Amino acid sequence: MAFPLRPICTLALWIGLVASASAGIFPELVQPAWAELSAQQRETLSPLAREWNSMEPYRRKTWLGIAARYESMSPTEQERMKERMREWARLAPEERKLAREKYKSLKRVNPEQRESLRQNWEDYKALPDAEKKRLKDNAVRRPPVSKIPPPPSPPKKRDKASPEKPFPGKKPAPAPVNPAPPSYPSADQLYSGG
Repeated sequence: MAFPLRPICTLALWIGLVASASAGIFPELVQPAWAELSAQQRETLSPLAREWNSMEPYRRKTWLGIAARYESMSPTEQERMKERMREWARLAPEERKLAREKYKSLKRVNPEQRESLRQNWEDYKALPDAEKKRLKDNAVRRPPVSKIPPPPSPPKKRDKASPEKPFPGKKPAPAPVNPAPPSYPSADQLYSGG
């Protein structure tokens, strides 16, 4: 019986690619440390200086892309970008995570909803400062992100040998009652008619 050559070659190629990736053929994404940045980049990214060297490389790459576009921005846009960087630097890790999730969810919104949100934002920006302040003062106050309790952790898998512990405030289940084994008539009773 002849084996089909195409599936075997495809499988061999796939295994080779996986093996080469795990063997380190693809270079690791490395981004410069703070001291390696140009003076222009350090000036632009100054609000992030304290945490730069501890950032993941892909996040550094994102900020470097922003720094590259910085010079082409208007002075107003530059100031807004600096302020956003300062705000970002002040956020706690949980707040940053929430901001990233919110951003991702907005990217998933369908185009009509996104356009509606954009239009609402434009309308808000066109309001006089007094009206913006009134709306802000009347807005529902939400607790700061850092005060929101973390989501419950998934239940731990229990070893079958370890006894199950009840949840706090919950009574343990009663021990199962083993009923008496069923009684069967004896052979004498079967044959004697009794």
